[in-house]
Amino acid sequence: MNPSARISQVAMAAILPDLATQVLVPAAAVVGIAFAVVQWVLVSKVKMTAERRGGEGSPGAAAGKDGGAASEYLIEEEEGLNEHNVVEKCSEIQHAISEGATSFLFTEYKYVGLFMGIFAVLIFLFLGSVEGFSTKSQPCHYSKDRMCKPALANAIFSTVAFVLGAVTSLVSGFLGMKIATYANARTTLEARKGVGKAFITAFRSGAVMGFLLAASGLVVLYIAINLFGIYYGDDWEGLFEAITGYGLGGSSMALFGRVGGGIYTKAADVGADLVGKVERNIPEDDPRNPAVIADNVGDNVGDIAGMGSDLFGSYAESSCAALVVASISSFGINHEFTPMLYPLLISSVGIIACLITTLFATDFFEIKAVDEIEPALKKQLIISTVVMTVGIALVSWLGLPYSFTIFNFGAQKTVYNWQLFLCVAVGLWAGLIIGFVTEYYTSNAYSPVQDVADSCRTGAATNVIFGLALGYKSVIIPIFAIAFSIFLSFSLAAMYGVAVAALGMLSTIATGLAIDAYGPISDNAGGIAEMAGMSHRIRERTDALDAAGNTTAAIGKGFAIGSAALVSLALFGAFVSRAAISTVDVLTPKVFIGLIVGAMLPYWFSAMTMKSVGSAALKMVEEVRRQFNSIPGLMEGTTKPDYATCVKISTDASIKEMIPPGALVMLSPLIVGIFFGVETLSGLLAGALVSGVQIAISASNTGGAWDNAKKYIEAGASEHARTLGPKGSDCHKAAVIGDTIGDPLKDTSGPSLNILIKLMAVESLVFAPFFATHGGILFKWF
Repeated sequence: MNPSARISQVAMAAILPDLATQVLVPAAAVVGIAFAVVQWVLVSKVKMTAERRGGEGSPGAAAGKDGGAASEYLIEEEEGLNEHNVVEKCSEIQHAISEGATSFLFTEYKYVGLFMGIFAVLIFLFLGSVEGFSTKSQPCHYSKDRMCKPALANAIFSTVAFVLGAVTSLVSGFLGMKIATYANARTTLEARKGVGKAFITAFRSGAVMGFLLAASGLVVLYIAINLFGIYYGDDWEGLFEAITGYGLGGSSMALFGRVGGGIYTKAADVGADLVGKVERNIPEDDPRNPAVIADNVGDNVGDIAGMGSDLFGSYAESSCAALVVASISSFGINHEFTPMLYPLLISSVGIIACLITTLFATDFFEIKAVDEIEPALKKQLIISTVVMTVGIALVSWLGLPYSFTIFNFGAQKTVYNWQLFLCVAVGLWAGLIIGFVTEYYTSNAYSPVQDVADSCRTGAATNVIFGLALGYKSVIIPIFAIAFSIFLSFSLAAMYGVAVAALGMLSTIATGLAIDAYGPISDNAGGIAEMAGMSHRIRERTDALDAAGNTTAAIGKGFAIGSAALVSLALFGAFVSRAAISTVDVLTPKVFIGLIVGAMLPYWFSAMTMKSVGSAALKMVEEVRRQFNSIPGLMEGTTKPDYATCVKISTDASIKEMIPPGALVMLSPLIVGIFFGVETLSGLLAGALVSGVQIAISASNTGGAWDNAKKYIEAGASEHARTLGPKGSDCHKAAVIGDTIGDPLKDTSGPSLNILIKLMAVESLVFAPFFATHGGILFKWF
C-alpha cells in the first residue's frame, strides 16, 4: 500500500475529543508539579535549627516515646548529647555538600554549554545543507505527492528542539541535586525519632525530583509540539522529525552529566575507602577522612543530577521515537490529534498513577522497623505497575480508534487498539521483571550477594571472581525479558509498538526516580550522621535506609538500561526508514564492518571511563595519604582535614576526563555516516545496542552486589554475617576492595552505557536526511 494515500478510517475515531487531550496533558503535568511542591513543603517542615523539647522539662516526657504531637523522643536525649551542637554540625555539613555540588555543576555546565552551542551550529549546518539552504517547499519524504516545509525550516526547528531538550535536561539534573542536598541533613535529623520518619523524609524528597522531572519533561515537549505546529501546520511529518532534536538534546547533556558526575563521585569514593577504611581502619564517612565531603558531594552530582538527566533523556527519546513513527502512520496522515499524542497521554496517566502510588509509601502505611524499608520500596514498583496497567487500558480505549494503520518499513500495517495496549503493558511488566531480577542479584537479603560476601573469607581475589560471575549471570533473565518485549510489540505494531513498549517501561518514571533518588539521599544522611558524631544507633538506621537504597538504585539502573534497549531499537527503526534503507543485511561487508565496530564501542567507552576514574582516584589516594601523614593531630581528631583540596581534585579530574568519552559517542555516528554511509551506520547502531546492553547490565549488577556484600558484613545482621565481620577484619577488607573495584562499574561505566546506545541512535535519526543525501564519501570514491 502506498503510504502517500490518505488512509480511510476502518472504524470510528477515538472516543476522547481533541479538546480533552489538549486539556488533559498539561493538566496532568500541572498536577505533577503541584504534588512535587506539596512534598517539598512537607520536607521543609523538618527544621535545621534546634528546638526546645517537650513541656515537662525532662527528656522523654509525656508523649515523647510514642512520638506525640507535643514532642518526639530523641536518641540524643537518652544519651545526654547536646542537641543544639548536633543540629548545628548537620547544618554545616549540609551547607558544605550543597556548596560543593553547586560549584561542580556550574563548572560542568560551562563546558557543556559550550559544547551545546557548537553542536547546535552543526545541526543547523548539516540539516540546512541537505537542500542547499533552500527556502522553497519540497516533496514530503514519505508522501511524494504532498509538499512539506523546506529543509532549512527542519534545520532551524531541530536546532531549537535540541537546545530545548538540552536545557530541560540540565535544569532537571540541577533541581534534583538542590532537592537532594536540601533533604540529606533533614533525613539525618528525622532518624533520631525513628526509621519511619527518616524514610518518609528521604522518600518525599525523591518524589519531589521524580514528579518535577516527569511533569517538566512532558509539559516542555507538549508546548514545543504546539508552538512548532503554528509554523508547520498540516506538515506533521516535518513537525515530528524536527521534534526529535528534543531527545538528542536531553541525551547529550545526560551523557556528560553521567560521565562527569560518575568520575567525580567514584574518584572521591575510591580514595576515601582505600586510604580511610583499608589503610587507616577508620569508619566510612569519618570526619577525619579528607575525601569525605567530596564523596558526599559526588553522590549528588553523579547519582542524582546525572541519573535525573539520564532518565529524562530516555523519556524524551522514547516519546520522540513514537511520535516520528506515528506521524507517517494513519494518525499523522489523517491529522488525528488525540491518537497522535497517545505517547503523551501515556505519560500523563503515568504521573497520576505514580501520585496514587506515592501516597502508599508516605501516607497510607507507616514504616516502623528496619526490615520494612525494602518491602515498602518494592511495593511501590508493584503498585505503580498495577495502577498503570489500568491507566494504559483506559488511554488505549479512549485515546485510540478501534482500528488504524502503522508505518512498517514502507508499508502500512493494520493494528487494533487492544494490540497497542498489549505493547505498552508488555514494556511496563518487563520493566518490573528486570527490576526484581536486579534486586535478587544485588540485595544482600538473597543468596547471590551472600555467596559473594562468603567468598571474602579467602581474600579479595575470590570476591572479585564471584562478583564478576554474578554480574554475567544477572544478564540472562533481563535479556530474555527485553527480547520477549521486542518480539511481541514488533509483531503487534511494528516499530511503533517497540517505541510505546519503551514508553510503557518509563511510564512510572516519577516513582522510579523517587526510589532512585531516595538511595543517595539516605547515603548522604548516613555520612552526615557519622561526621556530626551522632549516636551509633542513628548510623544503624541510616545504614539500613542506605542498604535498601543501594538495591533500589540498582533496580533503577535496570529500568534505565532495559528502556534504553527498547528506545534504541525504536530509534534505529525510525533511522532506517528515514535513511531509505530497504534492508539491513549483515552479510553485506558495508553493514558487517559497522556491526563489529559498533559492538566494540561500548568496550572502548568503558575503558575510557574506568581509566578516568582510576587516574582521578590515584590523585585522590595520594592527597588523602599526604594529609594523614603531614597534618599533625588529624588521626586524633584534634585537627580538621583540608576537604577543599580533595573537592578540587575530583572537580578538575571529572571536567577534564569527561570530554574524550563524550566525544567518542557524539562523533562516532557523524564520522561513520559522513565517510561510510547509512548502511555502515545502521550496522554500527545494531552492534552498539546488542553489546552495550549486556555490558551495562553486568557492570551495574556486579558493582551493586560488591557494595551490598560489604554492607552485609558491616551490618552483621545474621549469624552468617557475624562470622565474616566485624569491620576491619581481613574478610571486611577484602569486601571493601571488591566494593572499590565495583564503584566505577556501577556508577560510571554501567549507567553511562545506556546513554551511549540511545544517544548514537537518536543522533543518527536527527542527521539521517544529511547522511542519506551526502553520506558515504569514501564508498563513492571506490
